[in-house]
Amino acid sequence: MEYICLLATFFVIVVLGFVSVIFFEAYRRRNNHEHVAVPAIFEDPNSLKQVPCPHVVDPAAKYISLIIPAFNEEHRLPGALDETMNYLQQRASKDPSFSYEVVIIDDGSADGTKKVAFEFVKKYTVDKVRVILLGRNHGKGEAIRKGMLHSRGELLLMLDADGATKITDLEKLENQIHAVAKKEFNSRDSSASDPSFRISDIPIAVFGSRAHLEEKALASRKWYRNILMKGFHLVVLLAAGPGIRDTQCGFKMFTRAAARKLFSNVRLKRWCFDVELVFLCKCFRIPIFEISVNWSEIPGSKVNLLSIPNMLWELVLMSVGYRTGMWRISNST
Repeated sequence: MEYICLLATFFVIVVLGFVSVIFFEAYRRRNNHEHVAVPAIFEDPNSLKQVPCPHVVDPAAKYISLIIPAFNEEHRLPGALDETMNYLQQRASKDPSFSYEVVIIDDGSADGTKKVAFEFVKKYTVDKVRVILLGRNHGKGEAIRKGMLHSRGELLLMLDADGATKITDLEKLENQIHAVAKKEFNSRDSSASDPSFRISDIPIAVFGSRAHLEEKALASRKWYRNILMKGFHLVVLLAAGPGIRDTQCGFKMFTRAAARKLFSNVRLKRWCFDVELVFLCKCFRIPIFEISVNWSEIPGSKVNLLSIPNMLWELVLMSVGYRTGMWRISNST
């Protein structure tokens, strides 16, 4: 009996300790000042001059910004960037009004990622390709957040450095945003409409989705990976609610107005920031649309079984932070 009491006491202490750690960490992340400070300039390796760093609260200066987080991607990044730049250049040559930039965020890489990124800056100029250096690894969520906050586009697209999603599929997301924005604009009182209105003024989010590939993936993956995936989806459902089948696809587009609200509030720094984006969209009543994209598995993924505990930890922090009111949502931007 004494042994059982000791065991029960130990269990209670462990549970209370774990709960205390959760609340402490959620409290520690209550403000966005925990995020990494970004230098106020971009480096131009061609002229050796410093270019002022914009902010998402500034008016858009480009039609579209592509935000690419990169951590130890010296081998996969060149191919993805070549394909991306070829597409953007071809489109710009056909449409003079199409302006763009690619923002690469080096998330503390220990390989030659930085060198690869700056080679593209040299080739295409700092007006077309820009690099943000985070110094040390902070996580994909933090890298994308920095890119979003310091981009110039009316539309902002996040995409992975491996090129797993066809770059041409950005047109699917873009067309969805235009359709929704046009409908929203037409529903307004024409007499009260602003002649300076731009598509970037309407908060809209469009998520690329691999949900249509799920059946094939289930058949080809190991049984334990399927169990983990289903379990993760259940936790996501509990944390962010229903509505999005694939929260983790790295191909998402936002209008500038949506990015301004969302990425000024995101706190999660690693893999589960996507789930937080869904939660924040619902809080801000930003419409989310899910569009199927062409996606293929590229060797070298940074996600593995060890990532699962971190994902679950972040989801727990998010739930506790928002539901207790420790994480307050700012609508001042």
